[in-house]
Parts: sequence; structure tokens; C-alpha cells
Amino acid sequence: MHDAIRASLPELVQWLPWAIGYDRSVAQRFVRESASAWNDGRAFDFALRLPDEPDFHVGNVSVWPTSMPNRIGEIGYWIRSDLTGEGLGTEATARALQIGFEELEYHKVILRIAAGNERSDRIAKRVGFNYDGMLRHEVRVGDNWLDHSAWSVLELEWPGIKRQLRADGLLRRR
Repeated sequence: MHDAIRASLPELVQWLPWAIGYDRSVAQRFVRESASAWNDGRAFDFALRLPDEPDFHVGNVSVWPTSMPNRIGEIGYWIRSDLTGEGLGTEATARALQIGFEELEYHKVILRIAAGNERSDRIAKRVGFNYDGMLRHEVRVGDNWLDHSAWSVLELEWPGIKRQLRADGLLRRR
């Protein structure tokens, strides 16, 4: 994971607060906190790997609850810069969406994307998220406040989206 982040820092620092001042200890802390969060049900973080290169870190995708009473969850992801545009983020996001609805039983899954991150916007559209609007000054990255586009899928929309993702080869039958 550390090597993937280092290779992608010029892009990651534009969008993600944790990338500012990144060093190996940030990755180590993330791994420790991920295990604890998984055990507590606070977040489910997945390392993305290639089947033919299982030691090569592609990125991460996470699913976590944002409102348990309302059964709302959120997805977040990043893909190493030298592999963006290969469909890996789309496939990982589709699978995370499936986990959100079918395993975590969410009513709604949301996605927030930094304004200007066009590759991530394309993933949201491709996976079937609906654009809900713009959240102003949502996240501070360094000295800059970033707006985020807000996207969502409702559980009643999931069956149709799932059929389309399967037809497109982005989701396998389980």
C-alpha cells in the first residue's frame, strides 16, 4: 500500500486530506485502524489487488455506515494513478455498492467526490449513482476547502442497477 500511495501522491494530495504530509506511518496507522473499525462495524476497508499479481497494491475501497438508524452508508475509494482509466475503480465501486445493499442492508448508499475529480465522477455515473447536488466547502485539503459532488443510490434502485452492472460485466454472480 505504501508504494502505491507514494506513486500516486501528486494526484492524491489534490483530493484527500490524509495525503498531505503522507509517510509510512500514515499507512501503518490506517491498517491498524481499519482492523479495529472492521471488528467494531464502523468501516469495512478492502485492499484492491490484481489476480495475477496479489502482492501489487492497486488501491482501496471502503464502505461504512453514516447513519445506522436510517440505514445509510458511504463508499470511498482511490486507485493508484498509473492504473486509473482501466476500470478497476468502477469494478471495486460496483462491488462495494453490492456489499452495502446485500450484506450491510443499507437503504441508501452515498458517494462524495471532490469537485473537479472528473475520473471519479465518471465512476459514479458508470456504476449508476444519481447526482444529488454540490456540498460547499465539504473537506479541507491543506489550505483549501473543496466542494464535493453528492451522489446516491437507493435500495429500490439497486435491483435495476445490479442487472445493468452484471450485463456490463462489472459484477459477477455470487
